[in-house]
This record gives sequence, structure tokens and C-alpha cells, in this order.
Amino acid sequence: MAPEITIVAIAVAFLFIILNGIHDGCNVIATIIASRSLPPRKALLIACMAEFIGPLFIGTAVANTIGKGVIKFSYVNNPGDVVSAVAILSALLGGIAWNLFTWKIGIPSSSSHALIGGLLGAGITAFGLKAINWHSFFWKVIVVMFTSPVIGFIIGYFFMKISILLLRNFHPKVNKFFKNVQLISMVFLGTSHGSSDAQKGAGIVTLLLVIGGMQKEFTVPFWVMLTSTAILALGISLGGWRIIKTVGTGIYRVKPLHSFNVQLASASVIFIANLVGLPVSTTHIVSSSVMGVGSGERANAVKWFKVKDIMMSWLITIPASGLTAIICFYLLRLILLR
Repeated sequence: MAPEITIVAIAVAFLFIILNGIHDGCNVIATIIASRSLPPRKALLIACMAEFIGPLFIGTAVANTIGKGVIKFSYVNNPGDVVSAVAILSALLGGIAWNLFTWKIGIPSSSSHALIGGLLGAGITAFGLKAINWHSFFWKVIVVMFTSPVIGFIIGYFFMKISILLLRNFHPKVNKFFKNVQLISMVFLGTSHGSSDAQKGAGIVTLLLVIGGMQKEFTVPFWVMLTSTAILALGISLGGWRIIKTVGTGIYRVKPLHSFNVQLASASVIFIANLVGLPVSTTHIVSSSVMGVGSGERANAVKWFKVKDIMMSWLITIPASGLTAIICFYLLRLILLR
């Protein structure tokens, strides 16, 4: 039964990647659309191309963190083990359920943390507390979850302050320049996001290939990375318009200059995190960069009441998706392991 469950889980993993593109990928184009620098279809096309290119050149450090850094690899490295396959399937379903809920209400929560929460809940339920790599979870997830948005906020704030200082004597029409130069910053953000989020899906698919006995070692195949990248781009092409509205106008009403700074700040943080294998949340970083850029110009114009709702969703994403994964595991065990 394990191979069949594994194949189903791989299909669900690709579904998660599509939803990740819809849910998180829209952050890449949110500010450029909200600032009216590019029409939505053109922005989507360019973003999809950037997302597709990024993962093919940056490596697989993040995939290794997701595939082996939450649940200890020794617990799931048992080809043909039905429990391992059901655990990963439950983790994916937990992440998908939370993504669909937050997408429906237009809150930009993190697909990455939804997946990690699912792995945490399913891993504990299937194998016990000892199966979780707590050291990696604390330093690469919890610490990064709280610090990366702060870094994004600070960088966005200083980028905006520097821009105001340098452009204080320029005509307001300088925004026309930033409408065009945003193409560069959006491509940078798109490639950074693509290399981060496609790797997360690729890490799960690779883990499932090992569990299903289709691959002996945890090494991300090129076809898995290519497929994950293409599916992520497909998801982005479908557009998450509710979240685009929240990020683009719900936090701070961005203009081209703001959008450029948000994209540059976000891309810088995500790119560096990718190189060292940290599974950061694009959603958290883009949203916090918008807050930082807005605060750098007029802090009282930032819609802090909306920020409070977003931050609350950040805090409950891992517990909520973990609890959902636990429920899914018990249900699947009743159906498949009786």
C-alpha cells in the first residue's frame, strides 16, 4: 500500500505547490500592481518567468532543510513504510487546509510555515516528540520566523529614508522612473521567491520518493526541481487577488517608489536566506517590508489595525496547520491503517 499512498502524496505535494503560488506568489506582484506600474497580466507574465528561472541556479539548501530538518530523516528513511507516507500526506493536507482558509479571508499568511506546522504536527503524532529535529526547528524556523520580518521592516524603512533623502529635490514625476526600474526589482524578488518556495515543494517530493522506495538517497533530482518550479509558476499565473489587495493597499497605499523599495528589501532578505538554507516566509518579509517602507515615509499612514490581524495569523499558522495535520493523520490512519 505504501507506493500507492506515496504516489497520492506526491500528487498532493504538487497541489500544495500550486496553492503556494496562488497564495504566496502574489506577494511578488502585489505592490507593482497596486502602484499601477504594470497592468496585472503583464506583471503576472514577467513574475512567472522570473519564478521559473530562479530555482534552477541557486541550489537545494532550502529543500534539504524542509526534507530533513523538521522530522528527523532517520524516522522516515524507511522505504515502503506506510506510516511515514501517511504522516507526510497529513502534513501536506494540514498546510493546504490552512492556506485555503487564509486565502479565502484575504490574510497573507505563510505557506512555508503552514507546511512546517503540518510536518511538526504529523511528525509528533506518527513518531513522537523525539522524531522532531528541535535544534533545527528552533534556529531555522522559530528564530528566523521572528527575525526575518524585523529585518525586512528595518531594511525597507532605511531604503525609504535614503530614497527620500536622495530624491528630496527631485520633481514628483520621478515616480515615472520607478515605474520602469521596478521591472528589475520585481525580477529579483521573483527569482528569490521562486528559488525559495519551489525548493520547499521539491524537498517534500524528494522525501516521498525516498519513502516510496523510488530513490535511495535524499538528493533532489533535476526533474523534481524543474516540475516544482513550473507548477509554482502556474499557481502564480492564477493570481491571488484578495491577498494582492491586502498587501498592495491594505497596509499602506504604495506608489512606484514605495513598491521599488519593498521589492528590493524583500528580495535581498530572501536571496541571502536561500543561500544558507533558511526557509523564510516571502509573505512575512514582503508584508513587513511594506510596513517598513510606509513607516519610513509616514508611520501614521500605515494601517496598523490591519497589521495586527496579519501578525496574529503569522503567530497561529504553525499551531493551526499542525493541529489540522494531526486530525488528518488520525482520519487517514483509521481509513488506511486499520
